[in-house]
Amino acid sequence: MTLFDTLQATTGFSTPIVDAHHHLWDLSAGHYPTKQDQYDNNFFLGDYRKICRDYMPDDYVDALNGYNVIGSVHIQAARAMDEQVAETEWLGTMNRQFGLPSVVVGHVSFVQPDCAAILEGHARSPLMRGIRSRPTTSSGPGVSVAGAPGTMHDGHWRRNFALLEKHGMSWDMRIPYWRLEEAAEVARAFPGIPMVVNHTGLPLDRSEEGLAIWRKGLHALADCPNVVIKISELGLPHGKWDIPSNVRVAREAATIFGPDRIIFASNLPVASLSTTFGGIVDVMREALAAETPETLAKFFAGNAIRFYRIPIADRPL
Repeated sequence: MTLFDTLQATTGFSTPIVDAHHHLWDLSAGHYPTKQDQYDNNFFLGDYRKICRDYMPDDYVDALNGYNVIGSVHIQAARAMDEQVAETEWLGTMNRQFGLPSVVVGHVSFVQPDCAAILEGHARSPLMRGIRSRPTTSSGPGVSVAGAPGTMHDGHWRRNFALLEKHGMSWDMRIPYWRLEEAAEVARAFPGIPMVVNHTGLPLDRSEEGLAIWRKGLHALADCPNVVIKISELGLPHGKWDIPSNVRVAREAATIFGPDRIIFASNLPVASLSTTFGGIVDVMREALAAETPETLAKFFAGNAIRFYRIPIADRPL
């Protein structure tokens, strides 16, 4: 019996869901600097103080009420750099106690001195599937960081990045929309590493100019067969949830990547700054309203199960 087993589809939408991107944290069990003592005034969604509290499995499942969620992927939650492996171990405890998360994506910086040892530590967990690690990127379109340490062109960064293939790990890429083409260069250079675009490629600038840059980057990534995309976190700064614009970008992303390479994700509890789990599902259903039931089954569960190798016996197609 897991917490997922307590959920029932009472909203009229019974399609099985795997949430491929959410977070948990216990502020008494670990150190989470940006939630405890280093508040980030530049957070991309604005004021996030309301989520600077414990967010545990029961909180998460409460947010899913009414939907048939059958599994989940925990993405690293900005725990302190000296507690990277400890976060993975704690999530193993959560899995044993509550049956979630189903699998885990951890953290390491590809330029930290002990990168190889941290990857070895993560790899000891049977839940571990990949790494989310943000490279150094520029502050905006047209701003160069060429030659800077930690960028996707940095030789040191790339040498450690290559270790993912040794461990059979994927890369969750959280890259701003103006650097998606650069991320595609990485995908072409490392075809043996599965990669997934986070948060729809972060199309935060919904002007036609901004969307043109975003769209060009997504096309470059979609040309790489080792890349899939999570259509998630469509929130905008200051709690704005622009449904028509969100539907548009979700639909475009799905069209660019196709039915076998799109993955549903919530980004809870961060997404709660803008909307509810139901609000996210409603936008995705509207964006994909013309798709077949088979495509919806792949998007809401099947593609995530395949990409993250989630051990769910009754696998949706």
